[in-house]
Amino acid sequence: MELKTTCLEIDDGIATLWLNRPHRMNAWTGRMHTEYRWCLKALDENPDVRAIVVTGVGKGFCVGGDSEALEGHSKRGGYDPGTPAVLAEPGSGVAPEFEASFAYQFGMTKPIIAALNGPAAGVGLAMACFADLRFAAPGKRFTTAHGKLNLPAEYGLSWILPRIVGLTRANDLLLTSRVFTSEEAAAMGLVNEVVAEGALLEHTYDYARRMIGAVSPNSLKQTRWQVYRDLHRDAASAVRESETLINDMMRQADYREGVRAFLEKRNPRWKGE
Repeated sequence: MELKTTCLEIDDGIATLWLNRPHRMNAWTGRMHTEYRWCLKALDENPDVRAIVVTGVGKGFCVGGDSEALEGHSKRGGYDPGTPAVLAEPGSGVAPEFEASFAYQFGMTKPIIAALNGPAAGVGLAMACFADLRFAAPGKRFTTAHGKLNLPAEYGLSWILPRIVGLTRANDLLLTSRVFTSEEAAAMGLVNEVVAEGALLEHTYDYARRMIGAVSPNSLKQTRWQVYRDLHRDAASAVRESETLINDMMRQADYREGVRAFLEKRNPRWKGE
């Protein structure tokens, strides 16, 4: 696919997926939605990629739906996603609960880290919330946005926000659509850490490098799937699946390598499945 609103870089096992409409603060369009899904599927299938960082070109992360598109929806009297009939399906086939926009990120085999370099609103905030981890530059402004446009909470924010920050804080953000900052987001647990402006990407890359160096590819994949499946089921089912996975994964070469590396006090050399 020709990328017009996104771009990709891969270096030492870490892919960076850039939202690339800086003149519009990376506002979301149907074209960006289409490319974003295509990029994630391509990266998830690339054996050279172990982790994915999503960030924005310029001063914005993603300020939500493009205002020109919003005006078009208003004039038409309805929503037009502006996407083709057939879209790439990253993370498909893992669990029916993941088969929807942005929830598909849960079904992917590799961790996704959002580096919030600028404002995030509406669909942009939802995209970040469905990532596994979030780091933010200081003083950036975020909002759910929908209420001020007579819209419902977008793209599953009503489901994911209470699970990240708790019901009371989520209701504050969802029912008021107020603006909040990186620092407040960190205090409520929405972002993992606020990082100095010029150091955000390098800090995120360092975190990703430590993660993929210390943890095997299959452990990362299976643990992510456990976490997100367990949001939908009872404790006994989670325990039983973990016992099955332990039995299966202890037969794999990376288990033996992990044990040897631990005993020899060295970094593991993961082979993958």
